[in-house]
Amino acid sequence: MQSVLKIFSVPLRALHALYISAFNANKWVAGIGFSVLITTVLFSIMVLLISLGDSGIKEDKSVKLADIVMPERQIETFMTEVDKPEKPDEQPEDIAQPDVDLQPLAGLDVTISKPKAQKMTGGSFFRDGEYIPLFKVTPIYPRRAQERGTQGYALVRFTITDSGTVEDVVPVEGMCGDPQNPETEFRPCTMFNSASARAALKLKYKPKVVDGKATSVEDVLHRFTFILAEDD
Repeated sequence: MQSVLKIFSVPLRALHALYISAFNANKWVAGIGFSVLITTVLFSIMVLLISLGDSGIKEDKSVKLADIVMPERQIETFMTEVDKPEKPDEQPEDIAQPDVDLQPLAGLDVTISKPKAQKMTGGSFFRDGEYIPLFKVTPIYPRRAQERGTQGYALVRFTITDSGTVEDVVPVEGMCGDPQNPETEFRPCTMFNSASARAALKLKYKPKVVDGKATSVEDVLHRFTFILAEDD
């Protein structure tokens, strides 16, 4: 590297001394001449690089395919000329309409009596009546009572809404005993209260109608009986 610098240092020093002497003589001439020299050197270097780059490009030896030209061809169709339909026969002249005598018949009464409107009393099509059960549910037998073989019943109180559903269910009484034996002695118990309350919420009724309007009914009592099936 140092040997290369020494080779270029000698002409650079001579060029620098020449530039200083020319600048001292006439700075304008020295500046223009130095710029022309630099431009010439850079242009020569650029031409040299371009020539070296062109020599390194490999010759394209690929085979070029000739352009494919489709010959003109006349397309033949299988459709033949269609014969035009014959002209339709001339329409006959309008047939004269017969004269109709539209005079009313004498002595014949053709008037129709107007229907009489039926008048409904009460202001509604719904008839008054008490609530009617529509859908009953069998409660689920409590597992504890089933395992012990306990039978009995539960009495619940609830409200029937104006839409026929049940709400506000409250157990009122729960008894354990055999409901099928008239001589059994019932004892108070709460074993069937929860199952009865859940079943009561699923009951559906036709609501009570008063003056053609459905109304709710409170304090409705319902009894659910729990009896074990006898084994065969």
